[in-house]
Amino acid sequence: MSQAFPFAAHADQHPQLPLAGLKVLDLSRLLPGPYASLLLADMGADVLKVEDPDFGDYLRWRWPFVAPAANDIGRIFMLLNRNKRSLTLNLKTSEGQAIFKQLVAETDIVLESFRPSVMARLGLDYVALSEVNPGLIYCAISGYGQDGPYKLRAGHDLNYIGYAGLLGQTGHKDEAPIIPGTQIADLAGGSLFSLVGILAALEGRHRTGRGRLVDMAMTDGVAGLMIYQMAAVLNGEDVPERGEGALNGGLPEYNVYRTADDKYLTVGALEPKFFNKLCTLLGMPEYDEVNAGPAKAAEIKTLLATRFLTKTRAEWLETLADQEVCVGPVYELREVLADPQLTARGLVVEAEQPHVGRVREMGLPIKFDGLDPQAVVREPAPSFGGHTVAVLEALGYNQEEIAALKTRKVL
Repeated sequence: MSQAFPFAAHADQHPQLPLAGLKVLDLSRLLPGPYASLLLADMGADVLKVEDPDFGDYLRWRWPFVAPAANDIGRIFMLLNRNKRSLTLNLKTSEGQAIFKQLVAETDIVLESFRPSVMARLGLDYVALSEVNPGLIYCAISGYGQDGPYKLRAGHDLNYIGYAGLLGQTGHKDEAPIIPGTQIADLAGGSLFSLVGILAALEGRHRTGRGRLVDMAMTDGVAGLMIYQMAAVLNGEDVPERGEGALNGGLPEYNVYRTADDKYLTVGALEPKFFNKLCTLLGMPEYDEVNAGPAKAAEIKTLLATRFLTKTRAEWLETLADQEVCVGPVYELREVLADPQLTARGLVVEAEQPHVGRVREMGLPIKFDGLDPQAVVREPAPSFGGHTVAVLEALGYNQEEIAALKTRKVL
């Protein structure tokens, strides 16, 4: 691939980052695609965010805002789009499509999250773009995939985890399913599986020289996460009801318990060595792995619940946290940011945001030897279309031509 590309950050500026020099055109918005491209950008890829000139990424304008003076950039957008640049481009115009193809000719990855057929109608789907660049990796994230009877259905995370069976396994027996505390389909089913597909396709291109379409359905991704629960189904066996499976509430040794101060502890003492020691420390040594079969599960769960109600969460953690019994806290969100382990791992980094000053952001979850967690934060989230002129100038457009494109609502 040619190294000529209209980006400000080039590989020689950040050679220590593992994806330095990789070029990405990101057409996605909201959460799944932008989180995938955030990880690519944090690891060194040059990500150019291509936004509709009328509105752009919806999260730009979504609460919460850092401060009233900065309410042109939403806080969620800021977290998802650091280290990227923004180009406004109307892909419904022939001129916009031509500019996009110019960019594609020198890029590695196109990432989009439109419903299937949208890019084909624009003449910018993988088939069309691979003619411009045979080595292109094209990743399409959608709710249900590029084919199948549901491909054009609207949906969101909750719909996808419902179809995939995860929601049906989350909660308590004889009660309504409980909505998970984060967007599992968006972030795991969409973002992370897309990254796996993209990086695998890049390795394939390294060997063959050819690009590839990565078709990532968020519903497929969540269904793939259900491998433990699906084992019984695939084996033709009965499946435990919601809240009664081994790892979703059925076992006393793998459960959540309330403490005296109305906080909660996690207990994950699955192996006998952990469970035996926990029972001993709690003054109930008779419930070892021999005497704690399924018939005793409800009895033991009640006893554990009673024991844990006798002390506060902090007292239990002081007693049990370092005892090799797999006990930990159920944190509220503010407590997460103060935890010494997560702090030591660089969970939170600081970034300079124009017109705001230094703000806290979530760091890159992946750690690389020799790379300071703070070093991944190189550029703040871009202003809306803030790099449009620079990108077009790099493509050879002069000021008069750029002004004319703006007049014709191409930019």
